[in-house]
Parts: sequence; C-alpha cells; structure tokens
Amino acid sequence: MKQLLLVTGLLLLFTAEILRVYYIMPFPGSQQSNTIDLAYWLHNNIYWVRILGLLLIAYPVVQVFKQTGAWKKVLLVVVLALYATVFYFFNYRFLADKMFYQPGTTAFAPAASNKVAADRLVIGVVADGVAKAYPIQLIGYHHQVRDTIGHLPVMVTYCTVCRTGRVFSPIVDGHPETFRLVGMDHFNAMFEDATTKSWWRQVSGEAIAGPLKGKKLTEIPSTQMTLAAWLQQYPGSLVFQPDTTFNKQYDHLALFDKGTIESGLEKREPAAWKMKSWVVGVEQGDQAKAYDWTDLTRKQLIEDSLPGMPILLTLDSDTASFHVLKRSVNGTTLQFKKDNGVDSLTDVNTQSRWTTSGLSVGGPLKGTQLERVQAYQEFWHSWRTFHPGTLQYRAAK
Repeated sequence: MKQLLLVTGLLLLFTAEILRVYYIMPFPGSQQSNTIDLAYWLHNNIYWVRILGLLLIAYPVVQVFKQTGAWKKVLLVVVLALYATVFYFFNYRFLADKMFYQPGTTAFAPAASNKVAADRLVIGVVADGVAKAYPIQLIGYHHQVRDTIGHLPVMVTYCTVCRTGRVFSPIVDGHPETFRLVGMDHFNAMFEDATTKSWWRQVSGEAIAGPLKGKKLTEIPSTQMTLAAWLQQYPGSLVFQPDTTFNKQYDHLALFDKGTIESGLEKREPAAWKMKSWVVGVEQGDQAKAYDWTDLTRKQLIEDSLPGMPILLTLDSDTASFHVLKRSVNGTTLQFKKDNGVDSLTDVNTQSRWTTSGLSVGGPLKGTQLERVQAYQEFWHSWRTFHPGTLQYRAAK
C-alpha cells in the first residue's frame, strides 16, 4: 500500500508538471491535438494537483527514511531531486513568459533619427492621423507591444512560428486589459488577460478558454511591408526602436524577415503549399483564400475575385512589400498590367497609371486611391489551420 501511494503520488506530480507546460509549448507532438481545455484545467488547478500528490507521498516518504535500507533512501532522494529539477525547468525556464519579455522602454523615433534598417519588415498602423511602424524583428521576440496611436490604445502582436502579425484593441467589455504571453495553441501564440485569466489566440484575437471563451478582441487594420516602403507612404511615421536590453534576442531573429533563419519552426520552405510555405491570406465574409507567395513573387500582380469583391495583389520591386486592393472604381472593375521595371501599374480600362499601393498618379483616374483590403502574410500551416475551409488560388495554366 505504501509503495502504491508513493508511486501514484510521484507519477501525479511528474505528469502534472510536465503536461501543464507540454500542452502549451512547442514540444514534439504537443501542438497537434485539441488539448487546450485540458491544458487550461491543469494551468488553473496545478496547486491542488501538487497538494494531492504531496499528500499521497508524505506518509510513504517518512516510512522510507524511518525503516528501509540505505539504497532505498538514496533512490528516493534521487527521485525527489529529479522532481525538483523538473519543477524548476517547467516553471522557471520553459514557460513562455519566462522566455519572452516585454520591452522595458517603448521608444519611437522619426525617420531622421531612426536606428532600424530600411529593409526591415514592419507592421504599420495609422490611427487619428498618426502613423507608426513596428519592426517584426522586435515584435517577433516580444510577441506583443502595448502602445497608443493618437488617442487609440493598441496591442501590436506577432507570432514567429505562425508568421502572423495582428493588431488589436486591448479593450475588453469597455475596460483596458493587460495581457501576458502564456503559451501557444496549434503553434499560435496565446495571451492570458489579467482580469479573468482567459486565454486568447493571437491569430484571431478570440478567447479560446476561460470565462470569456468565444469573445473576440476588435482588430485594428494594419499593413506589412518594408520600413522603406512604409516611410515612402508615411514619411512622418514614427518607428518603434529596439530596447538594447534585448539585443541578443533581436539578433536571433535577424534572418527571420527573409525566411532564412536556422530555426525549423520559423524557417521558410520555398516550395508552394508546404507547411512552412509563405502565403498571402485574405478573408471576405465567410470565405477565406490563400495565394502562394512564390507565385506572387514571379508574377508581381495577381487579379482575382472573392464574393462581391474583385481584388488585386501586387508586390513591390523589393519583393517583400505586398498590397491587396479592391480593383473597382465607381462600380467598374478594373484590369491591370504591370509596367516594366518600375513599381507602376496601368489599368487597361482607362490607361491610368497607378502605384503598386493603389494610388493613381496619371491619366483620367489620377488622384484615385484603391481601397485597401486587410491581408496577411503567414505560413501555410497557420492559414489552413485557422481557416479550415480556405480556398487556394491556382493560376490557370
């Protein structure tokens, strides 16, 4: 009986400590199943599980040290030391918020004094007439940065394992909320709010566990492009600057933008429609569609239509800045061709000239700006996981 209690209690302690973290971090096999509810239960009840485990082993441990031989005592000490090691690593080293920290300072600079390289990818946001750019290399480490643009509070997020950038309003039920990185679900970062301890998925801003399950954060429109392209459109933009405390962590993501980083979780597969292939994802109503990045790089212009919305995908000559636009003006659907050698387009309908970002700079439609469509560059595994009914754009041969 004593042995059974001891073994049961130790198994409970080891299993609870390991699974609590295993289910919400990218360990082999951990992100494949729908285990979020079990992970959430373990996360919130770990103290009770520990108490139960310790109660189960308390009497047998005392008896071992009172009555048994030296080798059993040594073995028990080794097992308890092993549990202490597991406890330390799974509570102080492997947890997300023990690996990724928020910036100690949130500093911005205008273009003239900015220290971020012009070819870096940024998440750009405009609100209340104020433009700000957040380099992915920096946001990718921090996972989220809280800020205010004009009078609008924002939560700028990025998950490097999914290659997903999203910007949300941190207002929940009319009150500003604070979030911490808690782990991931299906390789996507999760945040925990401070008030209800609900878990929120980064890719959609949806609470997937806890009292607020099913509620969604309001998404704020954002754009991904190089800093140079962003500043060309918004020369007065402020640029988020590195917190030098984290220079080593930023350096780890130096090759992330181009997809050549060594990490298998974050490195790009150049072939189309593979797990780590890049796609551009677009949603319209209940329909989602993905466009292969290699295809867009080759063509630099793709015309397509989603229900009730003809769209245009363009790529700048930097092969990094992309735009998704509604290709209709005053009820007329425009057709475009790429001008040779420059970031310029011409519509077949009126022969007006356009920038790749959708501004007409010459011809009958000069001054017209095509409406931008919210779109995202991300890994194919992420887009198809969180948009299970997605269509795939395949050009006619």
